[in-house]
Amino acid sequence: AHLAALVLARGGSKGIPLKNIKLLAGVPLIGWVLRAAADAGVFHSIWVSTDHDEIEKVAKQFGAKVHRRSPEVSQDSSTSLEAIREFLNHHHEVDIVGNIQATSPCLHPSDLIKVADLIQKEGFDSVFSVVRRHQFRWSEVKKGENKMTEPQNLNPAKRCRRQDWPGELYENGSFYFAKRHLIEKGYLQGGKMAYYEMHAEHSVDIDIDIDWPIAEQRVLSFGYFGKEPLKEVKLLVCGIEGCLTNGRIYVTEDQKEMVSYDYRDIVGLDLLKKRGIQVRLISERDCSKTLSAMQLGCIAKVSATNKLQVLENWQKQMALSWKEVAYLGNEESDVECLKKAGISGVPADACAVAQKAAGYICKSSGGCGAVREFAEHIFLLVEKVNSARKQ
Repeated sequence: AHLAALVLARGGSKGIPLKNIKLLAGVPLIGWVLRAAADAGVFHSIWVSTDHDEIEKVAKQFGAKVHRRSPEVSQDSSTSLEAIREFLNHHHEVDIVGNIQATSPCLHPSDLIKVADLIQKEGFDSVFSVVRRHQFRWSEVKKGENKMTEPQNLNPAKRCRRQDWPGELYENGSFYFAKRHLIEKGYLQGGKMAYYEMHAEHSVDIDIDIDWPIAEQRVLSFGYFGKEPLKEVKLLVCGIEGCLTNGRIYVTEDQKEMVSYDYRDIVGLDLLKKRGIQVRLISERDCSKTLSAMQLGCIAKVSATNKLQVLENWQKQMALSWKEVAYLGNEESDVECLKKAGISGVPADACAVAQKAAGYICKSSGGCGAVREFAEHIFLLVEKVNSARKQ
């Protein structure tokens, strides 16, 4: 049976414009679930259903196929079921749909593998995700009603402790798997049904803008970052033009060059060095006089015609694995280095091909705090590594 992952990602959003591709911890929101779906290895195809060109572009960057949905199922009033049924009408090879919500960035491949087994091996017709909550419910009393609220799932005279109560299961909206025959009848849940209980820390759903900073912390703590385990960073290689500086060169009347940089970025470099992370700089230009004037105290390679060769030499000299190397670049000449490094980033104004190759896209532009922001990202990932070691 052909099992397809389907992520619905409409361009319109009343709460957050283009929410599905807004950067969350440096990765487009939709990218988190597409990476988990790809690494699960259980889907015969992975699709994004969208009506927007930018979402289509991001979906393809993460290896998904794109179904261009019609205007009829792209309205504010359109339901997920309508969009899924339209998808099935165009893809007759699909027998089972795993509808994964783009707004669930802490989804892990292990969850998807287990759900696929429930559908394909244990014969369930539909499986949906739930989370266990320990919340006491009370009946609602509307204004003007002359009555009292009533307990719904507790006895106030004998309130139990959290650890003595198993709690209740609630849909968390992370995914809905269903066979074709059910969906064609108008159901996402039906037939032989099963729920799949997700860990509470993985149950993150972004609905309103205020959730975003909270979700970023949750993703950095509990998100899925790829098949290979993270390692503590030992080396950061940073591009000079367009990363440490804004890429502009000012020429005086006596033909002297001047550049500008953000002091926050210098603080970021110092913090990295204080934590034992070596910082090295790289440039295609001969900017040795500029570096001397900045007095950064970092090893630098200027006039680098082959940045990847320089990076590989440094990695071998320091006897590091690629997972221990971080790279911040912004140009086409940085792409191969970005692909090699265990942690890669680009400023917000980096060129398109560099953004596509990077694992983290800064909110700040080059020369305007991007280095400091990337340093903070590295620190959070280091904390994640240390936390995993303790566990």
